[in-house]
Amino acid sequence: MLVEAGHETIAVDLPGDDETAGLPRYTDLVVDAIGARSDVVLVAGSLGGFTAPLVCERVAVCELVLINAMIPEPGETARDWWAHTGAPEVQAEAARDGGYGPFDLATYFLHDVDAEIAAEGESYQRVEADIAFESVCDFTAWPAIGVRVLAGADDRFFPVSLQRRVARDRLGVNADVLPGGHLLPLVQPQLVADYLLQTTRAP
Repeated sequence: MLVEAGHETIAVDLPGDDETAGLPRYTDLVVDAIGARSDVVLVAGSLGGFTAPLVCERVAVCELVLINAMIPEPGETARDWWAHTGAPEVQAEAARDGGYGPFDLATYFLHDVDAEIAAEGESYQRVEADIAFESVCDFTAWPAIGVRVLAGADDRFFPVSLQRRVARDRLGVNADVLPGGHLLPLVQPQLVADYLLQTTRAP
């Protein structure tokens, strides 16, 4: 969809299961993938929100879009983010209100993903290494560029109320909301593409 609109898309495969990697390595891989390209729109989801500001300090990114993403403060770790934002309490309250149980992959990530797409992704599942959660997000400040936050109205992992509050508190922006869960780009590819095209420059 984005390619049809004249844009180049690059999906960076981060080595989440590598205990020797962590945020510095993730950042290097994204920076290398961007290379000398200009007019870059960086899109980050979930834990990728911890890599995004580090990339922005090294690459001249035009826009940043965070989709169901963790939004760190300078010097924070992903492990500490949960307590700092009150995410466990919000997640538990949403589960009680929604009538679903404690965490499991199917309930929190795949509940609205097409079964065929979920099956295709099984072979790519990897356990995130502890180092990813222990790495310090060592950046000075969020970049002085357009930053947009997109939240899934049906996200069970990061409930929309949590995302809205954190986006306001930490970025000073109001989160946009689309129907769909945590894996929003898989659930609503057309809507997400349309949203991104609203923020990207013409090729």
